[in-house]
Amino acid sequence: MSSNNPLKIYLIAGEPSGDLLGSRFMRAMKKQLGANVAFYGVGGDTMEKEGLTPLFDISDLAVMGLVEIIPSIPKILGLINKTVDNIKQINPDVVITIDSWSFSERIHKKLRKLKLGIPQVHYVAPQVWAWKKKRARTMYKYIDLLLTLFPYEPKYFTPYQLRTEFVGHPVIESPALVADGASFRSKYNIGADDKIITVLPGSRKTEVSRLLPDFLAAVKILQSKDSSYRFVLPTVKTVDARVKAAVAASGLPIIVLENEADRYGAFSSSCAAIAASGTVSLELAICGVPHIICYKVSPLTALLAKHLLKIQFVNLPNILLGREIVPELLQERCIPANIAGYIEHFIKKDNDLYERQQEGFAKVKKIIGAGEQTPSENAAQIIIDLVAENNKHGK
Repeated sequence: MSSNNPLKIYLIAGEPSGDLLGSRFMRAMKKQLGANVAFYGVGGDTMEKEGLTPLFDISDLAVMGLVEIIPSIPKILGLINKTVDNIKQINPDVVITIDSWSFSERIHKKLRKLKLGIPQVHYVAPQVWAWKKKRARTMYKYIDLLLTLFPYEPKYFTPYQLRTEFVGHPVIESPALVADGASFRSKYNIGADDKIITVLPGSRKTEVSRLLPDFLAAVKILQSKDSSYRFVLPTVKTVDARVKAAVAASGLPIIVLENEADRYGAFSSSCAAIAASGTVSLELAICGVPHIICYKVSPLTALLAKHLLKIQFVNLPNILLGREIVPELLQERCIPANIAGYIEHFIKKDNDLYERQQEGFAKVKKIIGAGEQTPSENAAQIIIDLVAENNKHGK
């Protein structure tokens, strides 16, 4: 590889959590190869900052729920075909899909049929330990390598002829761990004694529409009880217009944060957080921020999930530890009074849940690490070796 003939990597991240993983992977690749790498594909804001020009806006894929996705199917199928055509045109050295296996699988299937000889990789294992276990038996047909974030995951895939590598979870690379909370407070005129509560209603339109009204109602309850509370709401491009409109309409004193640096400043200085279920809970955990997670889907989706899911918990820190340290307010339990009640307990540190969380968060941080290199550096090195091996064999 040289600057005249750089390694061409095609990345596909279908939602903001994958976009964050992709950006850190891109950074690690540039650290290894300098100018001898070029990126193509699909991603969001953070991948754009690392040098990607996205093929389309990933907000078009930001749909969640077994029922909710149905109206979006024609558009998503069109985007799959558009992506595959773009891959054929660019002819990259490797194709890496990140998370969103339902979308990624269809791309890999189409590429396999074309027999282009390009190594196909998926980064973030589907949660086969939670549901759809049969996926583990068929993934080897469509990809050459699976990179996992958790150490217990390879055992679900290696028995089915799929090369699987545990790289660690890039959330432990979060800038929130070294963010300057004092500077964040100063920027937004938040006093040293004020208690910052971070509100995280999700990165998908369906999440925001279902969760934000309850989160705002909880903020109103909390605001009425203590004038020292300060509320901040980090948002992302996929939902920023919707979030800002809802916050403005509420009339509540919530600071909406639109950039990554402010998001991490908020995490580093928060006393507590209210969050949609997802990767953000891991990030809050490693930062030691007491929090609850909430989630709502349509009644039909909830009914189907109840029969399909094979796990006791839905939240990653709870799953990793096998016990509930982060309260899960799902469906009918996700109401403003419950949300506000937990946040008050966390801030006052007046029950043993706070101590259990802090102890559990320390254990979670150890579980998701993977050696001396960062997880993104581990992933980058594996991909470089895979491409070299593929070129050696002339595939």
